Formats: sequence, C-alpha cells, structure tokens
Amino acid sequence: NVDLGESIRKNYAPLVHSLRALPLPVIAAVNGVAAGAGANVALACDLVIAARSARFIQPFSRLGLIPDAGGTATLPRAVGLPRALGLALLGEPLTAEQAEDWGLIWKCFDDVAFPGAVDALALRLASGPTLGFARTKQAMYGALGRSVYTQMEVEQELQRELGSTGDYTEGVAAFLERRETRFRGS
Repeated sequence: NVDLGESIRKNYAPLVHSLRALPLPVIAAVNGVAAGAGANVALACDLVIAARSARFIQPFSRLGLIPDAGGTATLPRAVGLPRALGLALLGEPLTAEQAEDWGLIWKCFDDVAFPGAVDALALRLASGPTLGFARTKQAMYGALGRSVYTQMEVEQELQRELGSTGDYTEGVAAFLERRETRFRGS
C-alpha cells in the first residue's frame, strides 16, 4: 500500500514551493502530453508555453484520486471553478489552443516554431530586470491572499525599492533615448 500523501509531501510540495519562491521567472515548455502531476507542476511555473500539438490532462478521477501537485489550487484560479471541475472530474484532454483560450497557459505556438519561441522567451527574460521580475512574482503570488488595499501597500513598498535600482535608471534612460535597454540586474 503506497502512501500518496507522503509522496506529495516529500516530492511535489517542495518542488512547487521552490518554483514559486525562486526569484527568477520559470518557464514551462510543454511539447507533448502533460498529464497529472506533470501538468500541475508545469502549471505552477510562471510562464507556460506549449506546442500546438500539446495536451493537458487531469486523469486523477480515473484512479479515484484528486488533482495533486497544487492542481486543486492552480486550476480553479486559472480557469474558474466550472472549468476546473470539468477538467478534474472528467479527465478529458485539453488542447494547447484551448488552454491558451481559457487562460491556463500564456501562449501556444505552432510545433515548428516552438523550439525557437522557447529560446527567444528564455533570452528575453535572461536579459531583463532580474530584481523587477523577482518582485513581480512576489507581488502577484502574494496578491492571491490579500485585499486590493493591502496589495496597493505592498506595491508602494516594492516600487519604492525598485525605483532606486540601476535597472530602473537604465529603463528610463533607454525609454528617453529610444533605444533597447541593457539591464544589469542591479
């Protein structure tokens, strides 16, 4: 008899917590079938992109289980309760195009263009304002449990911090000079 709860505690919970806490944008590039915990770990990433031929499946109900690896939190927040329940209770595959239309993933790319799109996205993020990205993640994930008024106080503090960075100075200069930014992560 396998203790599935212990497996979640030891394996999936630390992974999902680490993905969310990592002060860098995390990309999930789905090219194929993302099923069960694999789908939910992908959906725990910050930007999920998929090849048009990709599929997302929540097959847990076929085993008498519930979505795990954070799926019961991620799915309803991303697509709403009715669609999340449909995915979880019926276990039907969701195409990458449907996932994009429903807001479950950020973008779907044609299969041929997918590898290049993954590389371009990674390069774009790697040359961005790293502290700004970290604080964006912190603010957005924290906002799920806060009122809009409390969240605006968080934004005030984070903007105060970011407004004194070299990346902010570079961003403003690049805008005024109408040139590409050259962020340095400071």
